[in-house]
Amino acid sequence: MSLPIEARSLGELYRHSVARYGTRTAAMFKANGQWQKQTYNEHASSVRNVAAALASLGLERGDRVAIFAENSIHWAQAEWACQLLGLIPVPIYPTLPSDQAQYIVNDSGAKLALVSSDELASRLPGTDCEFLDGPSRLVDRPSSTPISDDALDAISQAIAAEDLATIIYTSGTTGNPKGAMLSHKSFVSTCEAVRQRIPVDENDLFLSFLPLSHVYERMAGHVLPVALGATVAYAGSIATLASDMVDVKPTIMLCVPRFLDSVRSRIVDNVARQSPIKQRLFKACLSQGLTRSKGGFAPFAGILDHLVGAKVRERTGGRLRFFASGGAALPGYVADFYAALRLTVLQGYGLTETCGGNCINHPDRVDNTTVGEPLVPAVEIKIADDGEILIRGDCRMIAYYNLPEETALAIGSDGWFHTGDIGEMVDGKLRITDRKKDLLVLGNGKNVAPQPIENKLRESEWIGEAVLFGDGMEYVCALVIPDKERVAKWAKEASASGGYEEWVNQAEVRQAIKSEIDRINKGIADFEKVKRHEVVAATFSIETGELTPTLKVKRKFVKEKFADVIARMSR
Repeated sequence: MSLPIEARSLGELYRHSVARYGTRTAAMFKANGQWQKQTYNEHASSVRNVAAALASLGLERGDRVAIFAENSIHWAQAEWACQLLGLIPVPIYPTLPSDQAQYIVNDSGAKLALVSSDELASRLPGTDCEFLDGPSRLVDRPSSTPISDDALDAISQAIAAEDLATIIYTSGTTGNPKGAMLSHKSFVSTCEAVRQRIPVDENDLFLSFLPLSHVYERMAGHVLPVALGATVAYAGSIATLASDMVDVKPTIMLCVPRFLDSVRSRIVDNVARQSPIKQRLFKACLSQGLTRSKGGFAPFAGILDHLVGAKVRERTGGRLRFFASGGAALPGYVADFYAALRLTVLQGYGLTETCGGNCINHPDRVDNTTVGEPLVPAVEIKIADDGEILIRGDCRMIAYYNLPEETALAIGSDGWFHTGDIGEMVDGKLRITDRKKDLLVLGNGKNVAPQPIENKLRESEWIGEAVLFGDGMEYVCALVIPDKERVAKWAKEASASGGYEEWVNQAEVRQAIKSEIDRINKGIADFEKVKRHEVVAATFSIETGELTPTLKVKRKFVKEKFADVIARMSR
């Protein structure tokens, strides 16, 4: 087990790790097409230079600084520089449009935005911007002067554990994003709880590709590795991720279910193009592997895994100990696929308001029907009388920034944060069953939890997205977005003319989707069955507003955008 994490603030945590692990590799990143390494000592030298540049701008402890950039070592160094100076970083997703990004800058009162490109700077008109990289980067400012370790140490010593460390804005699925104010102890205590309960240490290598602007990657893929003395490798992009895995050979990767499902689909599609014997071997490997993973008799699992599974694992670099999946529910068929190939997936759970890491499965006792055990002592969980999951402890936010009424609604007088999720404790592990606010109340008084049904629908190769509605109706209806790749595959096989919109309207495609809905309806209660559905030739994305930056569906937005379609189904 790694050394205890003893620090009051994030700045102090960083300085302790540099002192402990100075000659170990802190970061890996690509420069001029080649992977480069930085030791903790070298990393700290760069961070001090950024801190000096920020200090030269007249920024003082407590000032807010927006970080509006893609993942990179420069992002990470800017964050640590802010923490050493007692500044308050406000991360912004680089995918957000101008109005949403500007809202966060204005609402937080950020005095400066650190950006990675002219294009991102152009989305913040009227905001002072400095560049993290490039010919006019912040760190090369002529006015920058070295800042002493003693000066930085004095700032760290003055910061209390309860002080504000960052403001992270929620995804805004139900309106304007709210700024969750997280303290230093939220991060430090959560990291220490992870260290005590999950086998991670300074020998691990994290491959970072999820947005650092999200609390999940920020806590578990940015702060935690540094706290452990581990290494973070920054993926070049989603396009290079497959080759990056082979190059850096990570031991841990944080991911979301959509990523895992996308990889699964690509593997399955690739196998479908192989010879019949290879297809049979792959199917047998999955069957025997899944049986083995569930403790059943699988006499051929070993040889099949050697022939098939080992080759799949090589494509992850060959050293991966586990994927940590969060941000949304992990579908059972995805979990089974990876378990069959002996790739461990640990489903976890957390919210922006509770520092992103509240529960996670342990590698030795994986049960992906749950989100694992609470990360005590940083996290305390209980289930309210109505089934809502409540959380308190060091992990919990201070408040929503400048929103006292919303804070009072979210945090009770007894300190419990109301998550809005419905769940239950099963043998010490948390199982989430639905979102409280997403429950559909039918006209006949029946309550329907939409997410489990939506997840079943999304398992179909024909269905890319499915959103259920039914409030005030006599039945459940579904807005269905076809899987674009599957439709295109059908069009090629059928030699269909036209494009996606024309293909979606073909009788064969509509019938295939209806057959899938009928199949799923057979396995659910009568009042939950999808009685009507509409197939729409659309695409959900962050840019068009249907998805949050963490790829959750904005149910309210979708309901408003497709109001006429929903109205047709309710008649």
